[in-house]
Amino acid sequence: CDLAKIKKKRKSIYSLKLIDPTQYRFEHLATQMKWRLQEGRGEAVYQIGVDDNGMLVGLSEEDLRSSLKTLGRMAEKVGADITILREREVDHDADIPRKIAEVLIRKVPDDQQFLDLRVAVLGNVDSGKSTLLGVLTQGELDNGRGRARLNLFRHLHEIQTGRTSSISFEILGFNSKGEVVNYSESRTAEEICESASKMITFIDLAGHHKYLKTTIFGLTSYCPDFAMLVVSANTGIAGTTREHLGLAMALKVPIFIVVSKVDLCKRETVERTVRQLERILKQPGCNKVPLVVSTADDAVTAAQQFAQSPSITPIFTVSSVSGESLNLLKVFFNIIPPLSNSKEQEELMQQLTEFQVDEIYTVPDVGTVVGGTLYSGICREGEQLVVGPTDSGQFLKLTVCSIQRNRSACRVLRAGQAATLALDTFDRSLLRKGMVMVSPEMNPTICWLFEAEIVLLFHAKTFHKGFQVTVHVGNIRQTATVKAVHGKEELRTGEKAVVCFKFIKHPEYLKVGAKLLFREGATKGIGQVTKLQPVSQSQPSQSEEEDEA
Repeated sequence: CDLAKIKKKRKSIYSLKLIDPTQYRFEHLATQMKWRLQEGRGEAVYQIGVDDNGMLVGLSEEDLRSSLKTLGRMAEKVGADITILREREVDHDADIPRKIAEVLIRKVPDDQQFLDLRVAVLGNVDSGKSTLLGVLTQGELDNGRGRARLNLFRHLHEIQTGRTSSISFEILGFNSKGEVVNYSESRTAEEICESASKMITFIDLAGHHKYLKTTIFGLTSYCPDFAMLVVSANTGIAGTTREHLGLAMALKVPIFIVVSKVDLCKRETVERTVRQLERILKQPGCNKVPLVVSTADDAVTAAQQFAQSPSITPIFTVSSVSGESLNLLKVFFNIIPPLSNSKEQEELMQQLTEFQVDEIYTVPDVGTVVGGTLYSGICREGEQLVVGPTDSGQFLKLTVCSIQRNRSACRVLRAGQAATLALDTFDRSLLRKGMVMVSPEMNPTICWLFEAEIVLLFHAKTFHKGFQVTVHVGNIRQTATVKAVHGKEELRTGEKAVVCFKFIKHPEYLKVGAKLLFREGATKGIGQVTKLQPVSQSQPSQSEEEDEA
C-alpha cells in the first residue's frame, strides 16, 4: 500500500502525444526539453501516453512510434540522446492495444561537466564488496577466488589477506545512450571520462571492525550521494552489517542493498537472507519500505523512487561469478538521478569557495597534491586561496596550479564535485586531513570549543564530563574532551542532551548545523553542532590556555 502511494509521486515529464507538431510547437517543445535537462543536471525522463494530470491514457502503436520519433528530433536539436527505458500496455476498454513509454533523455556535457554521483560501498568483511566493484568497473566476471578485486587493492597486505583496509575509488561510466563505459575495452580513466555523460564514483570502504574509523571517515568526509550495503547471501546479516546500516541512516545517506554470492547458495537460502533484511528494514528504528528488484522494470521503478523517497530501499540479488542480475544493477545506476537539482547547485556556486581536504599526496614532477570535495563556490586553475587552520589557528596562502577530476584534467571545478588540486611548491608538512581551503575574503569560524545536541546510541556505563571521544564532523576526525553535559550530570544509552566538546590537538573549522558522529570503544553517538565558540586566528583564548594547563 505504501509503495503504491509512493509510485504516484513520480516526477517525470508527462506528454500525451507528440505527433507531427507545427514548427512553432516543435521549437517550443525543444526549448522546454533544454530547460528540463538543465534543471535535471543533464538528465530528464519523459512519459509518452500519459495525460498532464498523470492519468495513463496510452497510445496506439503507430502514434507511439510517431511520438518517439518526434522526441528523438527534439533531443537531437538540443544535443542529447534518448533511451527507451520501458514500454507497457495499459488496461483500456478500446479494441486497439494502447501503450505508454518511459524515455530517458541525456545530454552530452560540455567541458567535462559530466553528472557525477558518489556511492559509498559498505558491508561486513568478506561480503564481496571489492569483488563486485571489480566486476562492475573492469567488465569481467570473477573466477570465484577473488581475481576481480585485485585491481582495487592499494597495499600488499590487502592482496595477501583479501581485505580492504584503506579507501579506494573506482569509476563506472554511462554514455548519452545509456551504454556502460568501463575498463573492459582497455580504456584508460581519461578515455572513460571523455566518453561518459554520467559517472558513478564508488568509494570502497573497509568492512573489518578494526578499520571502522576509516569507514566512518569515508562516510562523513567524502559526502556520498548514496550508500550501497553489500550482504553475503550465505552468511546473511553478520559482523559489521548492522553497524554500517546504522551509520548510513544516522548520517541520512540514502541506502540500497545488494545481496551478493547468490551462486554459492540454494534459492531458499537467498530468500531467507532477503526476508531477514526486510524484517530489519521494517523495524520502527528503520521505517524503510524494501523493494526487491527482480526485473528490468523493477530496476527502473526503484531508481526513480529511490531518489524521491528516503524510505524506499531497493534490494538486489546478484552474483559476481555467474553475472546473475548484474544487468539490473547497471540499469539502476544508469537511471538513478542526482539528489540535488541544478538550482540548488547554482546557489552553492554563488557562495565563496570552500574545499575540504581529505587526502594529501606528493607526486613526482608535480609537487604537493590535495584531494577532496568542493563544498561551495567555483575553483579555477591559478586561483589564490588560503588553507587552514594550522595548529596555531592560522590560514596560509597558496595557489591552485592544476585540477583533475577522475584522473582527467579539468579547467573549472564546481560546487559538489570531488577532485585533486596540485599546489606546486606548497610544503606538504603544513597540511593535514580536516583542513579547508577557502577564499581569502571568507572569515572562517575556527574553534576549540563547540556545543552539539547529541543522542547517545550506546554506552556501557555512563557518559559524563571529562570523557574523551573521537569526533567525526565532515572531513574532521579528532579526539575531543566532554567539557560539560548541560542540564544533566551524566547520560545513559538512548538519552539526549546538549554537550560541550573541546578539541585536544588543534582548533578546527566548523559550521553550525553540521552532522556529528562520535565514538570510543563500544560508545557511539550522533548529533548536530548547535553553537561555536570562535577563537582569534592567531592563538587560543586565555581561558583555553588555562584549561590546557
